[in-house]
Amino acid sequence: MGKRLWVEKNKDGSWDAFSEDGAHIKFGKGAGVFTPGDLMKIALAGCAALSSEFAVSHTLGEGKGARVVVDGTYDADNDSYINFNEQVVVDAIDAGLSQEDADKLKERITRHINKGCTVKHTYEQVTPVRMDVTIRH
Repeated sequence: MGKRLWVEKNKDGSWDAFSEDGAHIKFGKGAGVFTPGDLMKIALAGCAALSSEFAVSHTLGEGKGARVVVDGTYDADNDSYINFNEQVVVDAIDAGLSQEDADKLKERITRHINKGCTVKHTYEQVTPVRMDVTIRH
């Protein structure tokens, strides 16, 4: 079982998400907050970033990382995303890599993300969601 998460509504209409270990993020609709769809894309980008971190820092040094941009195609008729596009960009200009070394790094990053990104694995399959509604009165 994963870590316990929950959301609570604020008086201003925004929401706060919490984890049992103290993490927190604000979301909702409108300016200045992430929507749930944004959070899906952030989860995918964050998973790729963390999955690729070892390969990048091992080649380029500590503190170096990838910039991961994710967008998606939204289908309003079905109220769902029909695909996500992920771009992983590593700035290695200062590293002086040869083409061969750059190709090896690209291959390692791809392997690490394909092996270790739980979010990508989940999005690529049909994932059932069980929902229970309880009204306390």
